[in-house]
Amino acid sequence: MSEALAAGGSVLGGVLGYKGNQAAAKQAKQIADFNAQVAENEAIILRRRKIDEEKNMRSQSARLIATAQVQTAKAGIQMSGSALQAAEDSYFNTEMDALKIQYAGDIEQAAKESEAALARAEGRAKASAYKMASYQSLLSGGTQAAQIMS
Repeated sequence: MSEALAAGGSVLGGVLGYKGNQAAAKQAKQIADFNAQVAENEAIILRRRKIDEEKNMRSQSARLIATAQVQTAKAGIQMSGSALQAAEDSYFNTEMDALKIQYAGDIEQAAKESEAALARAEGRAKASAYKMASYQSLLSGGTQAAQIMS
């Protein structure tokens, strides 16, 4: 009778270990999915911030260029020669700054997308490890029960 109880306890321990590790596997995947979603949301926010930054930079540049043009006109200078060259340089610099902002945004977004992919991969790996541990728990409980009964 005591052998049967001991064997039953081993099997029960194996089943409980299985269930616990299966639950941990599910939770690891859910946490990874949540972390990945957070990173993806941050990527969207970063992209929007860079779009706003570029828009603000373009607006400021347009105001500066317009102010320079007004001052040039007030002075009675035609938009040619060095005045025209200065305006062209301003437009060129604005476009270069816009490209730098866009590039920085692309890098930030790629980093967040990589972070999301890594979070999901880590979650799958942890879930797989917990599942393997759950199967080992079942096998261990069954093996212990068989040893007790023999």
